[in-house]
Amino acid sequence: MSVDKATVEKIAKLARIKMGDEELERMAPELSNILDWVEQLGEVDTSGVEPMRAVIPNALRLRDDVIDADPKTAGGRRDDVLANAPAAEHGFFGVPKVIE
Repeated sequence: MSVDKATVEKIAKLARIKMGDEELERMAPELSNILDWVEQLGEVDTSGVEPMRAVIPNALRLRDDVIDADPKTAGGRRDDVLANAPAAEHGFFGVPKVIE
């Protein structure tokens, strides 16, 4: 695909990039080469290749979900926490209703 100076100028205007005439002339063949490369990639047969999320296999390292035995860091302190709340309703923090 061939990109001319007018096309590069239009792309630069849409991207709000200020470019001089020399830069526009230099970018036209570069953009043409990039588009030619993309067209070449489209010709590659990928029918037997499954889509990938990453080039290396990733696996999440999970930890056991256990309750901490230390009473200072363990759960079960809802009443202590809600004692500092400006408004507590039904065991939760109360917040003002916001409707616009």
